Amino acid sequence: MSHRPITEDDLHGYVDRVLEPERQAQVAAYLNDHPEVAKRVAAFTDQREGLRAALAPIAEEPLPAELNLKRIIEQRARRPSFVRWAAAALVLLSIGGIGGWSMRGALQGSPGGLAALGQEAAASYSVYAPDRVRPVEVRASDSAELVQWVSDRLHRPVKAPDLTTSGYRLMGGRIVASSHGPAAMFMYDDDHGSRIVVLIRAMSSADQNAPMTPQSQGDVGGFAWADDGLGYSLMGRAAPESLRPIADEVRRQSRPI
Repeated sequence: MSHRPITEDDLHGYVDRVLEPERQAQVAAYLNDHPEVAKRVAAFTDQREGLRAALAPIAEEPLPAELNLKRIIEQRARRPSFVRWAAAALVLLSIGGIGGWSMRGALQGSPGGLAALGQEAAASYSVYAPDRVRPVEVRASDSAELVQWVSDRLHRPVKAPDLTTSGYRLMGGRIVASSHGPAAMFMYDDDHGSRIVVLIRAMSSADQNAPMTPQSQGDVGGFAWADDGLGYSLMGRAAPESLRPIADEVRRQSRPI
């Protein structure tokens, strides 16, 4: 029997039911012995089922007659090349319009800029900070490997801020997914067990530089800003007035000398 450690990929594979039967059973046994992780996996499962239920009406809608592939091919074969190109363009526009109309409810009000970055950092904090088993993928003892890994994924040199003067030690970090591509998450804790995270990812061309602004999501709060194309967000459950100096320190260290 395999004795490979249970990884984050295994947990997500367990939720999606894509693991081999033997590995699925190993993860189930692991979750029985780790209630905190089991609680987080249950939340993943609820999210998966919620998304499936929300999108089911769209998936079950019949394909409009004008998008029937056989009909499109027959019409294109009967038309001159110019008209066929125009028809193809109209089909693409129709698909885009139908897709946009179907997804309007899911995308309406979707935040951008620093607001989106703050939400992503708060979500990462809520998922990983409570985890007492594997809150980080790469530990601080391998910080050089961690920094190289996240820099390669973001295609930009990224630093792990040193927050010891602020009372926080680097625990480690991981790559997390965001709606705007991969993001680097660094996690820190203090002598009292309080944790904070710093999330870093590339920003859109419209948000290359942005001043530091407060952000909050439920009981998680902090600050977000952008410098030279990279967005930064520091989040935790501490009071905003105690997090602001730490955010200032992260910003100071991240700026080019």
